[in-house]
Amino acid sequence: MTKLAISQVDGQHFRVSGELTRNSIGDEQLLNNKLLTKHKTIYFDLSEVSRVDTAGLAWLIHSFAELKQQGIRLELQNLPEQLQNLMQLGQVTTLFE
Repeated sequence: MTKLAISQVDGQHFRVSGELTRNSIGDEQLLNNKLLTKHKTIYFDLSEVSRVDTAGLAWLIHSFAELKQQGIRLELQNLPEQLQNLMQLGQVTTLFE
């Protein structure tokens, strides 16, 4: 298992790396302490995500909803194939467009 890590690249770009799984996300409170931004759109680069499960997808959807309440749009970049497949199965692909 590779721990989930989120690092800020610049004011509106974040790199997500490791596993987005039920074992790795735990109580990750990304929005409480890492997303201090004045930007209306932020970007998650997922190119370094090695594995995703449905809990990881749920975490992304939850993050999307919390940011939307703050007036911030979340855009995902470089989605791993595994995440794309889960999004299609869950019929949530359009949520992040």
